[in-house]
Amino acid sequence: MNDQNGFDSNGMYHYNYASQHSDPWDRQTPPAPPQPPKKKKSGAGKVVALVLCCALVGGGAGVGGAAAYSALTAGPQGETTIYRSEVDPTAVTVKQADGLTPMSLSEIYAAYADSSVCISVTGMATNGWYQQPTAGAGSGFIISEDGYIVTNYHVIDGANTIKVTLNNGDTYDAKLVGGEELNDVAVLKIDGVSGLKPVVLGDSDDLVVGEQVCTIGNALGTLSFSQTSGFVSSTGREITMSDGTVMNNMIQTNCTINSGNSGGPLFDSYGRVVGITSAKLSNNGSSQAAIEGIGFAIPINDVIGIVTDFMQYGYVTGRPYMGITVGDVTESDQQRFGFPQGAVVTSVEEGSCAETAGLKQGDVITKMGDMEITGMNQMIAVKNRYKAGETVSLEVYRFGENLTLTITFDEQENSTQESGNQGQAQDPAPQQTSSGSYRGQNPYGNYEDDFFNSFPWSYFFGR
Repeated sequence: MNDQNGFDSNGMYHYNYASQHSDPWDRQTPPAPPQPPKKKKSGAGKVVALVLCCALVGGGAGVGGAAAYSALTAGPQGETTIYRSEVDPTAVTVKQADGLTPMSLSEIYAAYADSSVCISVTGMATNGWYQQPTAGAGSGFIISEDGYIVTNYHVIDGANTIKVTLNNGDTYDAKLVGGEELNDVAVLKIDGVSGLKPVVLGDSDDLVVGEQVCTIGNALGTLSFSQTSGFVSSTGREITMSDGTVMNNMIQTNCTINSGNSGGPLFDSYGRVVGITSAKLSNNGSSQAAIEGIGFAIPINDVIGIVTDFMQYGYVTGRPYMGITVGDVTESDQQRFGFPQGAVVTSVEEGSCAETAGLKQGDVITKMGDMEITGMNQMIAVKNRYKAGETVSLEVYRFGENLTLTITFDEQENSTQESGNQGQAQDPAPQQTSSGSYRGQNPYGNYEDDFFNSFPWSYFFGR
């Protein structure tokens, strides 16, 4: 039952349209209902209200505290003050590599950035019927106080001018003392300087997988004296270079080695140079330099003898020479004639150690010493592990017969090496067609047998 104000016994208000308006269609807005009487809060309600009040006060205090802190840190005219650390910068000690004390990357850079150089070259290239100027860039490192510098051969190959820039910005004209395409190493000399800081050489045979290494070089030919670091990923890698040359015993690293880094020093964790970085390497024709995490370097132990010979004599002494030309055995030759995989002899120089050993045109060399021979480039690389005067056994396939011969290497003459520096391989291979066969040549032409001399070998080897 409602009281006179319209409230029931539970305090709920009930609005009676009939009591206010006799006409149900009268749309006038009804007057606002009177407020119900207030109830007294129970004890529990007071507690809840108190908790909420505390929470609101606490939040306000946090906001107020932040505002107060902002006011404290505010500078003149409401500007915010920024605080900086008072920690002193790290001091890098410049010390010499001693092979006993590990060096940090920053210490290696501080000690040997001045021992690294940037190299720029210019030349001329034939493009169809005309020549056009070319330019290139690479890296190198100082190996003596009087200006001898080591780099990759492909950095200066075909160059008409070579310039070397030091870390202090000084630029010098450099001359080529000697270079070898086969091992991709060259020695330069800048004159009129003294007191340069040479690197300290290490032992590349002591490298282990997982050891930290770094390099300093002219990355991309524009980012001079950049340092990158990584670890030794593997040793003893056999890698095919972009021109088809096989390089054995290479150091694999995940140091970033880009175009322009070629010829730079690879430092071990003690700050010693253990390799020469190269960005020319490829695998099946694709650029390894474009593959992230894969870089290669030539072990310093493999080329230090070449470097010192160039510095002392201008050419490499004791270089083994066989006096033959060789080529690859193609899959077609293997299928048609049953030739094994190896290096086929296409000519033998009269009076050479190869002739003395009994090698003949048409022989297939399948093994040299304890190394299996799979092709021309690999055979030349294996041969160059020996010195002139050393003796090694050869396994040879001849007309279905396997022979063992013994050869004592001749010494390669300086004039031969000079022609080799112009791009001719030692014991060079004959001209080949795109398929790899020997056009118009009889590999057995030295035999006196009328059958072999008269047989139309050009038919088989020219197609």
